[in-house]
Amino acid sequence: MSFKAIRADMDAILARDPAARSRLEVALCYPGFHAVLLHRLAHAFWNKGLKLVARVIQVFSRFLTGIEIHPAAKIGERFFIDHGMGVVIGETAEIGHDVTLYQGVTLGGTSLDQGKRHPTLEDGVIVGAGAKILGPFTVGKGARVGSNAVVLEAVPPGATAVGIPAKLVGRPQNDDFCAYGTTGNEQDPIARALDQVNADMGVLRARVAQLEGLLAAQREALEIHAARPARAYADIGS
Repeated sequence: MSFKAIRADMDAILARDPAARSRLEVALCYPGFHAVLLHRLAHAFWNKGLKLVARVIQVFSRFLTGIEIHPAAKIGERFFIDHGMGVVIGETAEIGHDVTLYQGVTLGGTSLDQGKRHPTLEDGVIVGAGAKILGPFTVGKGARVGSNAVVLEAVPPGATAVGIPAKLVGRPQNDDFCAYGTTGNEQDPIARALDQVNADMGVLRARVAQLEGLLAAQREALEIHAARPARAYADIGS
């Protein structure tokens, strides 16, 4: 862990958070920065075989920041955890350079295997608040994961995943940083399908009402037609 790497982490925060005004403010006031700094220290101890020391640093970091990062997790440069409370990063997770996570994100495992069981996030990935990425697959370079999405399978590079379970909805319009992984007006595919069902139901209701009106008109015409002979016989009898 070098001062150059620490400064790069600070500059990444300044670039991605308009509320950050200086490196000093970042150093004093950003729990995401504190968590990453302590993780890099814990990771160094872990790699030296001092695993208990590393875990103690992890517990202290969680107490201080509300962010839990396993010391064995591999994290690249310029990593930014914005707000951060409730973020959990598992033991075999791997995170590339220039990745951004928001509060409540979980990089979790879905098995009890000792091997790789947590996700890999490649360079430039953005994960929105509350998202859960669960399993030993890869979220490709530059991909976006929407807030509260539950991702259970690989996401291709540059793609956007939203919903529960997450579905792909397209690609970012450009390479600019997008807060919380938002990419314009992209909608959850399930919500879009439900909107289409509601629209179709509206059309069907209108058609049924039209047919009921036609049926009522035909019934009335038949009743009038049936009544005419009866009136004619009544006139002859009189």
